[in-house]
Amino acid sequence: MLMGNPNHPMPAIKIQLDSAEYAAVLRFARELHVKPEDVAYAALNRLMLGSEARETRVDIVDTKAWRGDNLPMWSDSAGAVHAYESMPDEESAPRRRGV
Repeated sequence: MLMGNPNHPMPAIKIQLDSAEYAAVLRFARELHVKPEDVAYAALNRLMLGSEARETRVDIVDTKAWRGDNLPMWSDSAGAVHAYESMPDEESAPRRRGV
């Protein structure tokens, strides 16, 4: 297990998520009995393992381009019925366009 040196803390990457994005990640993490951070790390691990693929590189650049004004298709969206009654309904939010 990697441990950070107390004199040199481990680097961190912060990811800003819309509430609809976070709700989807949180629900998925709860299904697996892990933390949302574990889901994010596993996703990054899979991405980095395929980082030499042109398709992966294009997807990263394209995602950066549309992310400011759109939500990903996997996020909770307005009018979506939550599978879990414990999760509140989300406010209206735009869906990912052009994909």
